[in-house]
Amino acid sequence: MKKSLSLLLCIAMIVTLGLGLVNANAEKTEDTVKVALCVAETLGDKGFYDSANEGLKELENDYGVEGSVVECKSDASAYEPALIEAAEQNDIVVAVGWQFWDGLTAVVPEMPDTKFIFIDNGLDGVGDNLLSITYKENQGSFLAGYIAMKMAASNTVGVIGGEDSDTINNFIVGYKQGALYANPNGTVLDPVYTDDYEAPDKGKEAALSLYAKGADVVFAVAGKTGLGVFEAGAEQGKYAIGVDSDQKAENPDVVICSMMKKVGDSIYQAIAQYLDEGDFAGGTIWDADVTSGLIEIGYGDETMAQQVTDELKAEVDELRDKIVSGEIVVESTR
Repeated sequence: MKKSLSLLLCIAMIVTLGLGLVNANAEKTEDTVKVALCVAETLGDKGFYDSANEGLKELENDYGVEGSVVECKSDASAYEPALIEAAEQNDIVVAVGWQFWDGLTAVVPEMPDTKFIFIDNGLDGVGDNLLSITYKENQGSFLAGYIAMKMAASNTVGVIGGEDSDTINNFIVGYKQGALYANPNGTVLDPVYTDDYEAPDKGKEAALSLYAKGADVVFAVAGKTGLGVFEAGAEQGKYAIGVDSDQKAENPDVVICSMMKKVGDSIYQAIAQYLDEGDFAGGTIWDADVTSGLIEIGYGDETMAQQVTDELKAEVDELRDKIVSGEIVVESTR
């Protein structure tokens, strides 16, 4: 009888401890901040969307947030449902891409307990639970255009855009202005729009057409489609400029530099500020420019071929300072 009673007591203790462990784990899960990344297209572009995902991974490592990614695969019917589902299951939802404009306008006011971050567009007056982050990509593109023209033996450069939109054209006007600042007598070919961010074959075809017209350097502003520009450059023995992330590693002999729009860093900074200080900065638009450190020119690392000389890099730094001081005002479509 005593043995049976002891056994029952042991079982009860084990059950109690087990329940306590379950409850502790449940409490830990409840306390964990959940962050969902909604991307309008797919990961794998080695630039815009992958940069956003890197920022999420850093938050997971540094702050222990529970991260998840939703890829909408350019399906317009998926944008709003993706936001709703993500908001129901997460504390913070990061919408990456202008395509979420209408969805956020509808969803944000209906879900005030969820915090939203809108990447690459400024949506104002929707709710205090929405932070928008926009970027002065035109400023960084000015510097990229300057480098392109200085590196073009033919004094001719080109650019490829994923679509004919204000955001993409903001890159292009800055690029053109910077190229002509380097050489007022140079030629910036008319941009080629691929109307697709997910098709490297279209990027390659577009780049080949620009190289055939005499461009020595082509700026790829087309997401995953831009990876095809690097292939075309390798075939033609010409140069290319990457975008959003430092893409030189994709082909160090072709990619001379990249115009970096540090999406991941901006996401990290915004959420880290909230986690550290409780300050979300909702209801505001953060316009990141060259002074923020989020708009930069990347040249790869010291192990990679460096086509851009130290002298030219110094010129670029001087131009950056002139943009900061206001001596150079870069044109914009926004």
